[in-house]
Amino acid sequence: MQEVEFSDILTAQEDGDYIVNIGPQHPSTHGVMRFVVSLKGEMLDYVVPHCGYIHRGIEKMCERMTYPQIIHLTDRMDYLSAHMNNEAVSILVEKALGVEVPERVKYIRTILSELQRIASHQLWWAAFGMDMGGLTCFFYGLRDREKILDIFEESFGSRLLHSFICPGGLMGDIHPNFQKRTKEFITYFRKKLPEYDQLLTGNIIFEQRTKGMGIMSKEDAISFGATGPTGRGSNFACDIRKKFPYSAYDKVDFKEILYTEGDSWARYKVRVDEMWESMKIIEQLIDNIPEGDYSTKMKPIIKLPEGEYSQRVETAKGDLGVFVVSKGEKYPYRMHFRTPNFSNLFVISQLCKGNKIADLIAISGSLDLVIPDIDR
Repeated sequence: MQEVEFSDILTAQEDGDYIVNIGPQHPSTHGVMRFVVSLKGEMLDYVVPHCGYIHRGIEKMCERMTYPQIIHLTDRMDYLSAHMNNEAVSILVEKALGVEVPERVKYIRTILSELQRIASHQLWWAAFGMDMGGLTCFFYGLRDREKILDIFEESFGSRLLHSFICPGGLMGDIHPNFQKRTKEFITYFRKKLPEYDQLLTGNIIFEQRTKGMGIMSKEDAISFGATGPTGRGSNFACDIRKKFPYSAYDKVDFKEILYTEGDSWARYKVRVDEMWESMKIIEQLIDNIPEGDYSTKMKPIIKLPEGEYSQRVETAKGDLGVFVVSKGEKYPYRMHFRTPNFSNLFVISQLCKGNKIADLIAISGSLDLVIPDIDR
């Protein structure tokens, strides 16, 4: 595996190769990300990602906030996995305190996470299709995603950044219409998801631009720590919901989607198939939500016992790990997030080398990067 240094870019420039900046403001970077690209004609030699343009110091901010306050910062990392981010910190705090949340909470958390996963994949599909020149994809994907955001808005007043899952349970109980509207969405989306295949998956131009592009072996996926659909497209079984079940994932039957090709096409197929599996999970839970409280009684000021704690969850992008060092105070002494987008980003030079510059857009889109999750 070849290490890419910025000095290599400078050497390439001296050799007469083209050096192109894509970003930091560019529609195909899906955020404030800069790729320094070395080209030999149209062919990619090196791609060096430069992140940090929107670094906000979230980890350091967490060390000056109480555990309930930290929840509101986790939304702002991968904002398309807000529920899962909230859940990771909440479960960590509950495990550290030895708190067992009601079964009702576990079921609702799992349903919310799977709705969030579908909404994230819908936005990725919409933008990925548009990157490939299919503008209609953006309208289809956003049309269906609005159905989920409407449920979120009615249930807890927010469409994107929720902070609904908190230590001890939930901020409030679900809306009386939540189950009805969720079931209506599943019925609706089961009929709409096949349209995604008709419009994009089976398009010969799309297939030619994704099949065989950006191939990542299983060994490279493990070496780079590429998780989520990015890793599973390379046959890396890394689904935390299967490996270390949490909430209600031990009560549902679903498949871990794996493909062996390791290319952009495989990563695409993993996410489309995962939307089917998420609907399957929701259907198993939505009519069986137990009665009971939506939270357990917590102390007004939460102080974790002195020690080190960690928790992992499966977000829409992959394995999110939270690590806390506590000194027994109401603030964490040290807090660290192992975010999936950060690990998934740095494989991009390996995937792009030897392809054309137009393929960079297809390959980066197949990674489904959310830049604030990288910068934190």
